[in-house]
Amino acid sequence: MKRCVLFVCTANSARSLMAEALLRHMAGDRFEVASAGTGPTQPHPLALQVLTESGISVEGLRSKQLADLQGEHWDYVITLCEKAANECGRVCEPAQQIAWDFRDPVPANRHATFALTLKELKERIGLFTLVHQKETGLKALNYNPVSVFRALGDEIRLAILMLIREQKKLCVYELTTALDSSQPKVSRHLATLKEAGLLETDRQGQWVYYYLHPQLPHWLMRVLDETSDGNMGLVETEQKRLKTMGDRPVVRFI
Repeated sequence: MKRCVLFVCTANSARSLMAEALLRHMAGDRFEVASAGTGPTQPHPLALQVLTESGISVEGLRSKQLADLQGEHWDYVITLCEKAANECGRVCEPAQQIAWDFRDPVPANRHATFALTLKELKERIGLFTLVHQKETGLKALNYNPVSVFRALGDEIRLAILMLIREQKKLCVYELTTALDSSQPKVSRHLATLKEAGLLETDRQGQWVYYYLHPQLPHWLMRVLDETSDGNMGLVETEQKRLKTMGDRPVVRFI
């Protein structure tokens, strides 16, 4: 299951935005990431520039108000300056609170200062991901084709995978509606798919979303892609039910 990390600084214009982009770039398969500020302004052009020059995507980066994200589930809240740590107090509990202290590059307004901050953040985040990996005992999954095709050899489970492949993330409520099936039955099939290493989960508030496991091998992704491309009507009815749902939960993509 992906861990959810929230980076916080004062303006959410440089340090926390760079940290958000860095962690997503370095370990986006293991972490859901966001950033916010106690007094957000807007992304600093030099922060975006040094990220882009380092080959790190800045797509979707924007300054956000901390209060707007406090209702979400977070495993870690990492403050990047003493001022933010003091202003935040104990936010997003029971998240683990971590205090880092990086000098704000904005007052200097120099490319070299932003580049140095990016370098220092990259080193610290690298240590953070290494420690997390050791703590969780994360290791590469070994996908046995027999187990995989046994899990796929059921009409409902195959439909679940096709729907999630198309929609990226779906919760049990959405799947029960799409499949016109009971919650216990859908949950059993989801458990089988997760046990086989085909799905992972991400909790957002009261909802638990299922998505394709980020470590799925290329050969298995090709199987799913070609199954979908060669059978266009396989989950057509189920997709129509999803589209007509009037009260679908709002999934947050980070």
